[in-house]
Amino acid sequence: MSESQLVDIKNLTQEELIEFLSGLGKERFRASQIMRWIYGRDVCSFDDMTDLAKALRLELQQRAYVSNLQPEVVEQSCDGTRKYLFRLDDGQSVETVRIPMEGGRATLCISTQVGCAMGCSFCHTGSFGLVRNLTTAEIVNQVCAALRDGPIQNIVLMGMGEPLDNLENVIKALQIFYLPEGLDFSQRKVTLSTAGLIPEMLDLGRRIKLNLAVSLNATTDEVRDQLMPINRRYPLKALMAACRDYPLAPRQRITFEYILIRDVNDSDQDAKRLVGLLHGIRAKINLIPYNEHPASPLKAPTARRIEAFQTYLLSRDMIAIRRASKGQDISAACGQLKGKLDGAKSK
Repeated sequence: MSESQLVDIKNLTQEELIEFLSGLGKERFRASQIMRWIYGRDVCSFDDMTDLAKALRLELQQRAYVSNLQPEVVEQSCDGTRKYLFRLDDGQSVETVRIPMEGGRATLCISTQVGCAMGCSFCHTGSFGLVRNLTTAEIVNQVCAALRDGPIQNIVLMGMGEPLDNLENVIKALQIFYLPEGLDFSQRKVTLSTAGLIPEMLDLGRRIKLNLAVSLNATTDEVRDQLMPINRRYPLKALMAACRDYPLAPRQRITFEYILIRDVNDSDQDAKRLVGLLHGIRAKINLIPYNEHPASPLKAPTARRIEAFQTYLLSRDMIAIRRASKGQDISAACGQLKGKLDGAKSK
């Protein structure tokens, strides 16, 4: 049987693995054993799962396999940021970024699609268009690979792709992240960022717990239509209503990501409108200076505009945090490393 006909164990949640093993006449507890080997010990060969009977290991080899990702390229910044390019089985590629934090901690930014269908004008990934969704295994394997370089405290689904455009595989990956026999992350340490797919966003909130981030980036429909075409389907009024309806735990807030772009959305009037938009929503604002790249004519805001924008929000009792730029000496923009390397290969 070829690998394409085998079951990739990393595509399975615990319940799906129990069902798969039940079809082989095996006990439920074997699923926990196998998952601890795969995720707790990073084992990819059934031969190494020594507390399984030899007959079971042989049967698993005939029916299944454990996928793995190794980075094709790693770029490391002087600030410790590390960007991985992973080559997938079909030749496509995705990026993952390990971001150092204070106290030796690290946040991992992972991808959920090859390319993206959202077409946001400020995002380099959007220039590729959508190629395909990542499988559950391809999402999970980004984390498994990065863990080999040290512990990870936070996972953010903010890399290539729109996570809610791949909702089912993302939810399965989240279940594996949270499972004690899986990657054993706390729900409080995982954040998903969306451009604002309202039905999927509300479905996500009903089905699984995590931190929600909404990529906002404008305070009028006119500007957001230009920056984020999804706004033509789900305009600001509808998006804000959905955010008010989103189920939050006590003391939990929705993060609104606001990429500040020079002379586009960084005016005093934008800051005032932003306060009004978020009225009645438990919110915090993540201000992100635009990261310039050759594929876009957009420009980063001046330091003076960033400070003025943040100062206004703070003066209105908003939680407004400026995200420190990381990895400026490497291919920092989302999709930039993929574009550079895949472009070079095509020549």
